[in-house]
Amino acid sequence: MSGDAVVDVLVIGGGNAALCAALMAREAGASVLLLESAPRAWRGGNSAHTRNLRCMHDAPQDVLVDAYPEEEFWQDLLKVTGGLTNEHLARLVIRESSTCRPWMRRHGVHFQPALAGTLHVARTNAFFMGGGKALVNAYYRSAEQLGVQIRYEAPVERIEMEGPRFVAAHLANGERIAAKSCVLAAGGFESNREWLREAWGQNERGEWPADNFLIRGTAYNKGVLLKHLLEDHGADRIGDPTQAHMVAIDARAPLYDGGICTRIDCVSLGVVVNRAGERFYDEGEDFWPKRYAIWGRLVAQQPGQIGYSIIDSKAIGRFMPPVFPGVKADTLPELAQKLGLPEDTFVHTLADYNAACRVGTFDHTRLDDCHTEGVAPAKTHWARPIDTGPFYGYALKPGVTFTYLGLHTDDTAAVRFGNVPSPNLFVAGEMMAGNVLGKGYTAGVGMSIGTAFGRIAGTQAALASKQAPAHIPQAQTAIKIEAISLQPEHNLLLLYDIFCLKRAPVWFDF
Repeated sequence: MSGDAVVDVLVIGGGNAALCAALMAREAGASVLLLESAPRAWRGGNSAHTRNLRCMHDAPQDVLVDAYPEEEFWQDLLKVTGGLTNEHLARLVIRESSTCRPWMRRHGVHFQPALAGTLHVARTNAFFMGGGKALVNAYYRSAEQLGVQIRYEAPVERIEMEGPRFVAAHLANGERIAAKSCVLAAGGFESNREWLREAWGQNERGEWPADNFLIRGTAYNKGVLLKHLLEDHGADRIGDPTQAHMVAIDARAPLYDGGICTRIDCVSLGVVVNRAGERFYDEGEDFWPKRYAIWGRLVAQQPGQIGYSIIDSKAIGRFMPPVFPGVKADTLPELAQKLGLPEDTFVHTLADYNAACRVGTFDHTRLDDCHTEGVAPAKTHWARPIDTGPFYGYALKPGVTFTYLGLHTDDTAAVRFGNVPSPNLFVAGEMMAGNVLGKGYTAGVGMSIGTAFGRIAGTQAALASKQAPAHIPQAQTAIKIEAISLQPEHNLLLLYDIFCLKRAPVWFDF
């Protein structure tokens, strides 16, 4: 598809949100072209590194145990964001998370029980069989079978607009692709190190913290279109450029695309010290899936943007083992030496912590009563003396997964200009996640946001492509759905999906 040939729906991006949008638009009868900037082998963006989806459910559902109702999901999100969230959009995501899995299964996604070391999230999160890479591959297979056109190594440099209306995309090779509507799902700017440096600036110690960040996510999210929309077209923005899904990861991780295997999950079972050998935060504040994403930012605020997770042998076997082995020592002074930490301060910090531990009934699967007294910062759960050798240490650096600066939107997923929604330009995934995530993170919610808004954006883009330019879009305009599946149940479920999204009345043309 090149030159001035017109496609109904153009999807820019290749991860979960983009694929959900492409599939929904194609199911609605639109012709769809998806542009992925990465090579085929690296397709999927950060979604390839995921492993689960946070799901609301009012009763047990196959791999999901017990219940996880809307209000509890909302309170979890409210807590980690500190209130920096749009409640209306957040609750929309939450409700959508309860209905999307049947649709995902129809497109080849399989779910499995929670993995070892993650059993405590079996109530809240549905895990993908084969992880995010399998999910991405399933969606691409389904998209190809349905007739979605896919192009790899097709980075978009700018888009052409007429006022708030999308007209065409311009690729890096000079190619122009026109479309009746467009979905932007090209990710954040986490792999743009210059932009990160600019956003974070210089701290009081004269350091440029971003220079020490690792990019946990894809190397292809440079934020080119995000910057273009904000600066050149004046799109409404949301979020703080320093806020991100930022995780404390193994300092030995690669600069880009380290993914989930570089995460260090033993933090809550021990203590974390900075390069001065001092603790700086409550390691047992809450369950790790709810708090792991604050630790990248905490480490980023420490001297040299480095920390050290310290455990003893009692913790072994109680967390997901990292890809790199920890530094091992028979004594705490020896561990300090191997990690390059000041021995006296380190040993004193551990002695103070050990003396402060009030051990009750230890249970790493619940908020137990093991805590500290008389030491700052306190450790409020899972506090046990670190006194049983051998001892282990893991050097930590901030790992940026995705950034939260994005495009302001509403429940139609429309990009807004001067608070006026575009009639045919929509956004999903990381490019709008800041509407829901002002700060903080809880496991699986990124996939919840991408799936919900990808499906909404795809539906809306298909609707927009069917309308005369002067009439796009009215929320109650009917959408024509062409029969593109030979399976009757597929078409019925499609009707159900769009009805539940409450975007428009629907009629089928068989």
